[in-house]
Amino acid sequence: MIPLVLVHGFMGGSQQWDPQIAALSQAFDLLAVDLPGFGKNNSHPSINSIGGFADWVIAELGRKGIKRYHLLGHSMGGMIAQEMAHRDPNRVDHLILYGTGPIGVLPGRFETIAESKARAAADGAGMTARRISATWFLDREAAPAYEACAKIAEQSSPDAIPAGLDAMQTWSGVDNLPAINAPTLLIWGDGDRTYPWEQIERLWRGISGAALAVVPGCAHAVHLEKPSIFNELVLDFLCGRREQA
Repeated sequence: MIPLVLVHGFMGGSQQWDPQIAALSQAFDLLAVDLPGFGKNNSHPSINSIGGFADWVIAELGRKGIKRYHLLGHSMGGMIAQEMAHRDPNRVDHLILYGTGPIGVLPGRFETIAESKARAAADGAGMTARRISATWFLDREAAPAYEACAKIAEQSSPDAIPAGLDAMQTWSGVDNLPAINAPTLLIWGDGDRTYPWEQIERLWRGISGAALAVVPGCAHAVHLEKPSIFNELVLDFLCGRREQA
């Protein structure tokens, strides 16, 4: 069985995937990573480049003896997944890019990365975690999953926050899109405040044969706002393609 690797985004952690782990574990061996500086790995030294994150995940998979894998990346994790598909193409079986884009400067984001860095420095890690987490949900702090998500974000180390923002700001994967050969699914919530349609469209047009699923009434956390729809999209894409192969 080919495992499914889940890569969280900025100020995320492996626990954000609990609704997916519960629903998808019967179909796949799941590996939800905690990136250095975040979640359960918040004591690890921070990384300040998307390529560095990609190399770290690839090395982790190597240490676990994983030779081939499906890959799902969310937000900054989607940038990391794109970079992994570029650096480790022969081992990525299927690719799911979710709530992400190919341009690290995030044009159209709810605030610029420079603004996020300045506010994080002024407000501190805890307040930043709660403020950023609210933007991921259509109903902001009133969303049922907000509190749990914010608590995971609060685990981010103070050093990891500016390092992660630097990693996104200095990265672009546009030139690598035509070389992505793995069957690819794009998932996007139509109310996403972080990655507007232009980012998703550029992925869709840049990756040959990419499928696109737009989920209405969601912001940046479709997997938490409408987990049953998200899980069905993942299962249909991976299991359907696998059965036809």
